[in-house]
Amino acid sequence: MLEQLDLLNLMVLDIETVPQYATHDELPQHMQKLWDAKTQHQRKEVSSAEFYERAGIWAEFGKIVCISVGVFTKDIPTGFRVKSFAGHDERELLVKFALMLKDRSRNLVLCAHNGKEFDFPYICRRMLIHGIKLPEQLEIAGKKPWEINHIDTMELWKFGDYKSYTSLSLLTAIFDIPTPKDDIDGSQVGDVYWKDDQLERICTYCQKDVVATAQLLRRFRGQDLIGDDNITIVE
Repeated sequence: MLEQLDLLNLMVLDIETVPQYATHDELPQHMQKLWDAKTQHQRKEVSSAEFYERAGIWAEFGKIVCISVGVFTKDIPTGFRVKSFAGHDERELLVKFALMLKDRSRNLVLCAHNGKEFDFPYICRRMLIHGIKLPEQLEIAGKKPWEINHIDTMELWKFGDYKSYTSLSLLTAIFDIPTPKDDIDGSQVGDVYWKDDQLERICTYCQKDVVATAQLLRRFRGQDLIGDDNITIVE
């Protein structure tokens, strides 16, 4: 199946999310109670306020600050172009992202690592919260499983095994996919955003994950990696 996939009709994406507020104290009172109820089984010995640094994981309490996308091009050898939608105004970046998808084929295939569990549903939930009509490529209601054009590289690696999570970092390591050493990881994105005010660093981190996912997909297809000279970051 993967060998028959048209890479020119595929878009790789990754999102970066942060808590909606800088601290738990800034969270409205009624939302603090809902946060307590939502996370009571996850935080164990940690207080609700301390656990709030992880709020970006939940679409009800987090927000998207960057969506990076990448598409394969007809360049020989294969090229790859990456662009980011980022900003402090989540609604604005989601509208731009939705308009971009509207201009693409309705049969466009979306690909992400752990996308079916995180990226795709998170984007949809935040769009609904902001009153944004879901792009057809993200609308799955009423569709049969084989009608949903979503590819998840983590799901591909599972081969039907539902017991474990395999990180993108681990897969790039075992497939010998070179990745630059990052100065941040996913657990630090919230602090980089709220404390350091460095959205650009988050965008760079997000773009690297998009490239890594694209490279992993090519490895899964038994193809050569995309050369560094054929990767273009669109400002």
